[in-house]
Amino acid sequence: MYETLRDNGAMSVQDSPPPGRLAALKQAWRAVPRAALGNLIAKLLIVSLGLAITVLVARQGPRVQGAFALFVAVESALLTLFSGLGLWLARQMSRQAAHPVGFPAGAPARALPMLRGVLRAAVGLGGVASLVLVGLSWWATTTPYSQLWLLALAAPFLLLVPTATGLWLGEGRMWPINVAQVAAPAAVLLGLAGAWWIQGDSQRSAPMVVLVLTAWVTGKSLVAVVTAFRALRDADRRDAQVADALSASRLVDYWRPQPRWWNDAGFVATIGLTNVVSLLNYRASLFLVERFHGLATAGTYSVSVTVAELLWLLSSSVTVSAYARIGHPDVRVASAMTVQAVRINVLATLLAAPVLLVGAWWALPRVMGEAYAASLMPLAALLPGVAAYAAASSLSAFYTNHLGRPQLSGGIAGLSLAVSFGLGLVLVPRLGALGAGLASSLSYIVAITVAYGVFLRHAGLPVRALWTPSLTRGGEA
Repeated sequence: MYETLRDNGAMSVQDSPPPGRLAALKQAWRAVPRAALGNLIAKLLIVSLGLAITVLVARQGPRVQGAFALFVAVESALLTLFSGLGLWLARQMSRQAAHPVGFPAGAPARALPMLRGVLRAAVGLGGVASLVLVGLSWWATTTPYSQLWLLALAAPFLLLVPTATGLWLGEGRMWPINVAQVAAPAAVLLGLAGAWWIQGDSQRSAPMVVLVLTAWVTGKSLVAVVTAFRALRDADRRDAQVADALSASRLVDYWRPQPRWWNDAGFVATIGLTNVVSLLNYRASLFLVERFHGLATAGTYSVSVTVAELLWLLSSSVTVSAYARIGHPDVRVASAMTVQAVRINVLATLLAAPVLLVGAWWALPRVMGEAYAASLMPLAALLPGVAAYAAASSLSAFYTNHLGRPQLSGGIAGLSLAVSFGLGLVLVPRLGALGAGLASSLSYIVAITVAYGVFLRHAGLPVRALWTPSLTRGGEA
């Protein structure tokens, strides 16, 4: 129960790197944790299902794809705004996992009351968000904003997944997280199939985009409810196991005072605002393109963004699997794990970027239609920055889970957003989607350079630690 993530197959810091580039690549591959590989497989399934949905929508035309992309961006903003609840729970769990039962620093707290508290908060905040979305839908006259009432119906349920999975994230348990993440797009596809089956060969009474949005929110809501119940059961089981361990150690009453999320409301709110800024950093260019060049151009550009962000599959998997260990109270352990994750993430994305571009150049016009050939040049402009920004997830985990200072992540994302938006206002009116890609790519490169410098200062490491594994040897635990 209180084993470190390393004992469950996470990355360990190598004592000394073997010589040669090929040997260094082999070492980096061996350092990828089994949990990360499992999460990567889950991410590949998620992406496959997501791409299937994207292809179905995109083939209805760039305008439909643009409306769908903007709707999903609004949904993502809702989820990220309240994501601090799940990350607060993950931080509580990961700090308990850093010490065995029986040591004062490792005095456990009951997981079930913590989980119930954040789930109740998620439902309540989702209800408030529903009222806001209904008002926006009533006021709006254009798609997709006029369809936000669909999101309003699902808002209280959608927040359950990022909140409940904080339990498993803090424990370093990837399997239930993977299941929840894969189930959502699978349920959406099943919902689409059901809608088409019910209508049969008759003429559709609703536009394709409305059917997709309905299936999207319905499928994700059902998965969210199931995920919450599964997490509650696991939390109850975990508390029973810890109680047995305490009883065997004659420490029956040695529970830590119960943490309450509202006592860390500032931490939770800061994470939410930080994540919203991060999302705007990724999506502001999409709204700029729609503003200056219309929904169809936004549709083709959204495909560029979707394909470019495939590079973050491995980086997000590595970070999620190492999240608990990056949050270790010992700065040497946390910084060593962060550097190892950054090495793997940057190396993987730099190798994958040209392969992804070649594959997209061949596939996009053939699979989605000739209209999406317009997404290729923006994609080429995006890839250098997206590859460099692969390190951001691990650095953000260090700021948030180890330092407890999510505002650092917010500052980095805010810098990137400011650069991207400022350049976008100049480049997008003149160059369209290509200008948006250039602005975003340059902003990512500037921001990740600053982010790595901030990390090194807090970790007490020199710049060369990124390519000199021996400098982080002392962080092995």
